[in-house]
Order: sequence, then structure tokens, then C-alpha cells
Amino acid sequence: MSSPPIRSTLPAAIILAVIGWAGLVYLILETLPTLGPRWLFFFLSVLALTGTSLPVAAFLNRRFPTEPPASRAVIVREATLVGIYFATLTWLQLGRVLNLPVVLLIAAGLALVEWLVRLREKSHWEP
Repeated sequence: MSSPPIRSTLPAAIILAVIGWAGLVYLILETLPTLGPRWLFFFLSVLALTGTSLPVAAFLNRRFPTEPPASRAVIVREATLVGIYFATLTWLQLGRVLNLPVVLLIAAGLALVEWLVRLREKSHWEP
């Protein structure tokens, strides 16, 4: 048993990426940065980056197989973490508090969370 094929993630990736990137283009070109559009910016950036990183996550999980193999849920979770990571970095940059140690610390924290979740999945006993 192996990870799902990369082609199986393409419809979701295309839908997420098109909605996210098209929404971001419209938002940046046509709106003022008031409170509502700012939160919509973060939401759309998570969608855009999740859709963009979904095929990459699927490829990496097929290229470097794990035990147990990554399911579709794992691939979507990893791509969503990438989207949340970059949206968080954008949010921190708006407050001018983003620097290299913060970038590395957040990345290490998210990598640790993913590693612990995968470790929990691996430890489930099945007779």
C-alpha cells in the first residue's frame, strides 16, 4: 500500500488555487484594506497556498514513503499547514514583528506538531 497518486489531488488543488489566487487578485486590486477585506485576505491566502502546495505535498509523500503510508487526509493536512504557515507570516509582517528567529520557530513548531500527529497515527495498534 502506498500514498494516493498525485493526480487524485489535482481537482482539489486546482479549485483551491483558482479560488484563492483569483480572490486575492480581486481583493488587492479592487478593495480598500479595511477590517473585512483584511480578514478575507488571510482566508484567501490560506486557500491559495494550500491549493498550490497540495500537489507538492502529494509528490513528497509518494517520493519519500512512510509507514503507515500517507492518506489523502494527511496530504491535505500538510498542505493546509503550509497555507496557515505563510498566512501567519503575512499577519506577523503586517505588525512588523516578523524576523528570522520567529520564522524558524514557527516552522519548527508546525513541523513538530505534524511529526507528533504522524507518530500517533503510527502507534495505533491493529490486530
